[in-house]
Amino acid sequence: QGQLVESGGGLVQAGGSLRLSCAASGRTFSSYAMGWFRQAPGKEREFVARIPWSVPITSYADSVKGRFTISADNAKKLVHLQMNHLKPEDTAVYFCAASSVFSEYAQDYDNWGQGTQVTVSA
Repeated sequence: QGQLVESGGGLVQAGGSLRLSCAASGRTFSSYAMGWFRQAPGKEREFVARIPWSVPITSYADSVKGRFTISADNAKKLVHLQMNHLKPEDTAVYFCAASSVFSEYAQDYDNWGQGTQVTVSA
């Protein structure tokens, strides 16, 4: 099975920005779409954004719409999540994942990265 490796997390003040990256290798080359999810302590994993590798469409959770931007580089098998105007409630572990369908549901994703911590201070 392929591997997904996230990077770019860290500590930032409210109103700041971070750019997460996800590098895909191996079998994940065959995936149709990629997604970003996040999980805060004591909460369920939630959908953030999704994008197909080679179709110019995107989808976002309402909570991040207008602040986050997902992009994909099919040639390099990289997916990025640009996060602007960050809020303390964005604090979570962020995961990238691969799916054979364009879905916002975690159960449709069969390959997950290890996650990267994003902490937004007030």
